[in-house]
Order: sequence, then C-alpha cells, then structure tokens
Amino acid sequence: MLTYIWAEDLSHQIGFNSQLPWYLPADLKHFKELTMGHSIIMGRKTFTSLPNILPKRHHVILTKNQKLVQKYQRNSQVEIVSSLTELNSWLKYHKNEKNYVIGGRSVFQALISQVDYLEKTAIKANFIANVTMPQIDYDKFALIKSVAHQPDANNTYYYDFLTYQRK
Repeated sequence: MLTYIWAEDLSHQIGFNSQLPWYLPADLKHFKELTMGHSIIMGRKTFTSLPNILPKRHHVILTKNQKLVQKYQRNSQVEIVSSLTELNSWLKYHKNEKNYVIGGRSVFQALISQVDYLEKTAIKANFIANVTMPQIDYDKFALIKSVAHQPDANNTYYYDFLTYQRK
C-alpha cells in the first residue's frame, strides 16, 4: 500500500530551500504517529533535509549520489535505490506493507498513478516557498476522514488533517 504524506499551504506550497516553510508541531506529531514502524520513501534532497535518520522507520532513498550509497551501505535503516525502475521493483516486493512517500516533488510526481491513500495536512495560510505539490486529481480519491484544528499555544495556524482513499 502506498500513501503520500505531506503538508501544504493554501497555494499548495510544500517547501522552501529544502525545508518546511512553517513550524507546526501538531503536523510533525501526526507524521510521526502515522509513519512510525513503516517505510518512508523520499528523494535525496528530502533525506538530507531531515535532522537525522528517523527512528523506527525504514528510509528508502531515490538517488544516484554515490557518497550517500557509501555512507549508508551498512545501515539497515537506509536503503538506496538508484532509479524509478528499481524503486518500482522495491514497491512491488513491499506492496502488502504500509509505505509512505514523504517527498520531494519529483518523487510525488513519479508515483502519482500508484498512490492508494493521501494523508494531507492543509495549512490555512500562505508562506514564502519555492516547491509546489504536484497537481493531484482529487476526483480519483474519496475523502474518508477530515479533522479540523484551530490555532493553539503551540500551533499558530488553522489546519486540517485530511485522509483520501483512491476510488
């Protein structure tokens, strides 16, 4: 099973210079709760933007960067695939497991026809950003869960957690 998980602003922006343009602790907690114990699939830029290897998650990185291959070749938490063909083979082998695509844009774009679920945090604000989420045809998905949140002491924006399932 393949799930996209991401947060975006009102303009569908998802990143700024390989970082999140906002700080929303509730979204980080939501991400952790959903992805814990599962594989997270990403491109090199997304991987290098992480503070560290995320605990209790298997990292699948799409890259041809040989320095990363060498650095993580003996790390059981990291698996590097060098092409979309190799990633698709990996996905076929792991199709009965929960796998989360966490970015970036090109990885989201490449796997759009295969995604089963969407876990979107819709932040009701606009930010300065330079990476936009690829367009998703929401007519092919059914909204199965929506949880609205108001700002609080730790989370300064209105936001919704939205779950969609492919029809």
